[in-house]
Amino acid sequence: MADEIKIDRWQIENETVNFSSRVWELRTRRYFHPKRKTSEDFYYISSPDWVVGVGRTVNKEIILVRQFRWGIDDFSLELPGGIVDPNENPMEAGVREFQEETGYIGNNCTSLGTCLPNPAMLNNHCHFIFIDNMEMSSSGASWDQHEEIEVIALSEAEVASWVKEGKLSHSLTLAALYRYLLHIKG
Repeated sequence: MADEIKIDRWQIENETVNFSSRVWELRTRRYFHPKRKTSEDFYYISSPDWVVGVGRTVNKEIILVRQFRWGIDDFSLELPGGIVDPNENPMEAGVREFQEETGYIGNNCTSLGTCLPNPAMLNNHCHFIFIDNMEMSSSGASWDQHEEIEVIALSEAEVASWVKEGKLSHSLTLAALYRYLLHIKG
């Protein structure tokens, strides 16, 4: 049976914070392996949960954003998203992030599930949502201090083509689009 775990679980001996920023912490956990009787330090990034939204306009276009990303020192085409604030549910966070980044609002929000972005080094979840019937709000976007965002609306066929051509390569965007595809196909 695939659900039955047949290997030993490492046990946490202690944990320390090495570096803390506004959006994540670098932490060290010292783990003990019960079978090997050894201890070892492992590093990971502690981060709040994230949300990524697939937004479809009343004209059946998918909303994407292009923004500069420091990690790759280049521009990234991706779906809108961000951090789930403390005491905020992921659906609310996704709707908020969508409006802040794009100026679009919608009236029908559905969960598309979650994923673990990279469990080897991150401890958080990424939530995927679908917002339908989106329209530009009268208030427009309200970017954070370091944001400058280009909003792009594409047909579903164009989005599929951009995925095939490698124009969309942000892993969480690709995962969200896959979940969206499963959702709309029922």
